[in-house]
Amino acid sequence: REVTQMATSLFPRCVLFSGSIVRQHFVQCPRNSWSCFWRCVPIAFYRYKPLRINITGVYIPDKDSEHTPEWQKEKKYDAKLFGRYGSASGVDPATLWPHPEQLREFEEEEREWCPSLQEMQHNIAVKEEEERKKLLEREKLIAENMAKMPQMVEDWRRQKREQKQKLREEKARRDQLLAMARERFGYNIDPRSPKFQDMVKEIEKEERKKRKLLKRLQKEESAAAAVGNVTTPPSVPSST
Repeated sequence: REVTQMATSLFPRCVLFSGSIVRQHFVQCPRNSWSCFWRCVPIAFYRYKPLRINITGVYIPDKDSEHTPEWQKEKKYDAKLFGRYGSASGVDPATLWPHPEQLREFEEEEREWCPSLQEMQHNIAVKEEEERKKLLEREKLIAENMAKMPQMVEDWRRQKREQKQKLREEKARRDQLLAMARERFGYNIDPRSPKFQDMVKEIEKEERKKRKLLKRLQKEESAAAAVGNVTTPPSVPSST
């Protein structure tokens, strides 16, 4: 421990070694000296590079030099120097004042992003009025729908009844077609078979013919009834 403290105090800028390495050297080395220690143990001294920028005084870039970066030649950097060092920066504060065009841009930006108190209050009032109108319209729509609710429920129930009736009719027709097919072919037939499909098409064709014939007969009867009403003279009451 004493040897380690001595090495730290004598060579503070050197790379420090752990106490185990120092003790091992002084135990194994017959000379028991520091010169022998530095010759036996490899040491890498740190040599720092000098800074290229003078940080002791005010750094003022040379704008005429080609080595000076472009961002250090701008007015923004001059404002930064004047704000940091003041008059010692050598920057004329009159040159940092914005042009009239820039002032107009700043004013427009301020009006857009930093409105006055009256403008903010007006915007809040307009927003609240819009929300109130939306709420009233929603309440009106809800009231109208609630007034229509009984009729809507009745229509829904009627549609459900019609759907069920249609399903029952389709099932009854299917059972009737299967019974007709069983009577015709003498055995149960699959509804997906081509024979059953051909039979259904034939039956539908016959039904269409019957409907057309019935429609034509009804038309002829109505025409005959109309002709009879025209030819029959009206009855004249007898005079007493």
